[in-house]
Amino acid sequence: MSLGSINKTMRTTAFKLSAIYLIIFSIFAIFLIVYISLNTQLLMTRQLNSTIEAEVRGLVEQYRSGGMPGLVKVIEERSRRPGASLYLVTDSRGHYVAGNVAALPKWVLDERGALEQSVPYQRLGEPERKEYNAVVSVYEMFGGYRLLVGRDVGEREIFRKVVEQAFIVSAILMIVLALLSWMFVSRKVLKRIDAIAEASGNIMRGQLDERLPVTQAGDEFDRLSENLNTMLSRIEMLMKGLKEVSDNIAHDLKTPLTRLRNRVEVTLASESGDSESYREALEQTLEESDTLIRTFDALLRIARVEAKSTQIEKCALDIGAIASDMSELYEPVAEDEGAVLTWEAEAECLIRGNRELVSQAVANLIDNALKYAVRHVAEQREKSAKDGSGTLPDVARIHISVKRKGEKPENGDANDPRPIILTIADNGQGIAKEDRARVLQRFVRLDKSRSQPGSGLGLSLVNAVASLHEAHIELGDNEPGLVFSIHFPPDERAVADKVAQESD
Repeated sequence: MSLGSINKTMRTTAFKLSAIYLIIFSIFAIFLIVYISLNTQLLMTRQLNSTIEAEVRGLVEQYRSGGMPGLVKVIEERSRRPGASLYLVTDSRGHYVAGNVAALPKWVLDERGALEQSVPYQRLGEPERKEYNAVVSVYEMFGGYRLLVGRDVGEREIFRKVVEQAFIVSAILMIVLALLSWMFVSRKVLKRIDAIAEASGNIMRGQLDERLPVTQAGDEFDRLSENLNTMLSRIEMLMKGLKEVSDNIAHDLKTPLTRLRNRVEVTLASESGDSESYREALEQTLEESDTLIRTFDALLRIARVEAKSTQIEKCALDIGAIASDMSELYEPVAEDEGAVLTWEAEAECLIRGNRELVSQAVANLIDNALKYAVRHVAEQREKSAKDGSGTLPDVARIHISVKRKGEKPENGDANDPRPIILTIADNGQGIAKEDRARVLQRFVRLDKSRSQPGSGLGLSLVNAVASLHEAHIELGDNEPGLVFSIHFPPDERAVADKVAQESD
């Protein structure tokens, strides 16, 4: 591995996290091992002292009951037993009387009681005179005799060495495992990051359909990639929409602009032009200009709604009341067109939204339904008259309904959790299934609609308004005709907003 690769690896988050974890776990392991070792040694020392004190008390009782001969007999018997216990009886001059201790420092017998430190000794009967350590207690008896009872601490020393070895082995093993885990994690993390960086580079080079890799592991990298992929899909969709809008603007606005220019050019080139012809040309030019202005206003409004501008204010809205108001507004228009407009709405169908935009969306839907239903019925009547069948189709019918989906909760809670469905149904020509998703895009007009006035932006605005209010659109077949439904999700804040508005 080169120096550059090592420096790159050491700058990674994986290396830094591994180093931090290694330091933390090392400190914790050292503390745990030292704590267990010290407490275990302390516990063993206490057990040794307790055992020695118990033996001293037992031997003193033997001395009191059997005198020195009885004590010597018991000590000789116990000294022959294998184990870590030590016994020694000396006279007033320090000469050996009984026991299994061959030699120990002279100052030990001058002490009284339990000694705080371990003392070296040599065991009786061993030719090598090997030196050991023991914890002892000295007791002075009548006539200057001294009794020493102790326990060898070799087991404690062995335990201490075992702990030291365990500590060294654990430290080495922990470092090795930490390095191995770091290498594994670092390699895995760097591989994922390199894959993300490569995909990001491809996207920056213009491959907008490229997506960040997702391994289905469900980790934070996958969650990040999924969120970024969703964002990239949205950006790609917006870019495609922008391209389509540019193409559609060039296609759909070129014709009226050309027509406007030609009209002005013809009028100016006319030698017999009078004020009346000029006036007619200006009126037609003004009408064409108004159509263009309305088209650009619709585009700006759609862009503002799709951007979810913070300037769009929202409040509690009753969808049923808005639908009823717009239906009453369009009812005279429907009568003039020979159509029948009906509506029904449940009470308190509250959402939190923008009244102007929702009203505009409902108006666009009613206007579309009325326009295409009337035209379809007229075409059917004309066709029937030509065929001579004598049967005429029914009049154009548009029905608007606002209701909640599902059964009403039994508790009658004001925060009704059911979604609200706004439906506009007509008996027009309808829309084929393969075209239903496409008609929601900007400037999309079906072939049969090309001869009708309009810009193809009405349903695009409806789609943008629905997205702003987190609603989804469904298009169905009315047999004949179209059923256009907007499903608004329930919003508990709408009820709170209405209460606040009423209190104000």
